[in-house]
Amino acid sequence: MQEDLASKANATNTLDILYQDEHFVAINKPHGLLVHRSKMATNTNEYAVQQLRDQLGQHVHPAHRLDRKTSGVLLFALSKSALSAIREVFENEEMTKKYWAILRGFAAPEGLIDYALTNDKGKTQEAQTAYITLDKTEIDVPFGKHTTSRYSWVEARPRTGRMHQLRKHFAHIFHPIIGDRPHGCNKQNKLFLEKWKMGTMLLHAKSLHFIHPITGKPIDIQAPAQSEFVRMVEVLKFNNELLS
Repeated sequence: MQEDLASKANATNTLDILYQDEHFVAINKPHGLLVHRSKMATNTNEYAVQQLRDQLGQHVHPAHRLDRKTSGVLLFALSKSALSAIREVFENEEMTKKYWAILRGFAAPEGLIDYALTNDKGKTQEAQTAYITLDKTEIDVPFGKHTTSRYSWVEARPRTGRMHQLRKHFAHIFHPIIGDRPHGCNKQNKLFLEKWKMGTMLLHAKSLHFIHPITGKPIDIQAPAQSEFVRMVEVLKFNNELLS
């Protein structure tokens, strides 16, 4: 049974639950929240796994990962058997994932980025990302030698699941994601921080669609954009009707 519980939480550390049944639960992960403890980030004691476990009063198992800076749909299994089943869906690339990102410059109306990536263990793997441009904007803010600044709002559909794939792929085509470090544009990031007090990476996991591995039913989980993403859509004068 799908429950629409995506409204803003009142209690501190209460996570927005987008979907829940006896096998799985999905949350709308905020920007800046780690999925679990990591040796790479020792400056926080807050993690999605622990928060959701405490919120539900039971163990949860992350079915996949989102970067700390990325918001959006994060899926958990409620048992080890469910975890094994859903990981097979991911591994077989039977999971449709959609992301929203705000990029520097005017991206093509659509494209396929086919560019192999090397992971943190030095292994090179094929990687593909399809995308469409939802909207473009040009605002009266000088940047470098230009008298205006241009940005694109895209919907990306990664066909593979490599570490930092979207971040690296959009940087590869010279349209880095705003707020991304270290793959993004430091000058643009500085502009957003100084002009709009915006230091968030503008990447949001918008949806997951898959066939439930246990019930066989189609599941479509949608995550509303987080407040900072919405603010920048409005500040940059994108068509905010696309948020609905």
